[in-house]
Amino acid sequence: MFRRFRKWASLMRKNGVTLWYACRDPRTPLWQKGIAVGLAVYAFSPIDLIPDFIPVVGLLDDAAIVPVGMMLLLRLLPEEVRLESQRRIAATQAKRKTGRRMGMILLLWLMIVIGLALWYAR
Repeated sequence: MFRRFRKWASLMRKNGVTLWYACRDPRTPLWQKGIAVGLAVYAFSPIDLIPDFIPVVGLLDDAAIVPVGMMLLLRLLPEEVRLESQRRIAATQAKRKTGRRMGMILLLWLMIVIGLALWYAR
């Protein structure tokens, strides 16, 4: 069950980033940008349709409205905008992986240098 939740959360994150890039694209219709901004405001706003202090139901409105809104906006996006946004995500992820590898290599070398300096200082 936890694996399914992680997969769902990853998909929602990817869809959110896709909408972010799509809203920055000038080919996206203005009304879709407005709905995306409204959806983001609703997701982060403390004001909800059903207050959060109501057990279970208060959190379900956020868990239902936001993903459904994201899916609808993604389906209504022009195909070329959606594909270009997904390409930008893939390019960004490739850069991050390379950056992480370089960061790990630099960290390893830094640890070796500090270790040798401490060993030599004794």
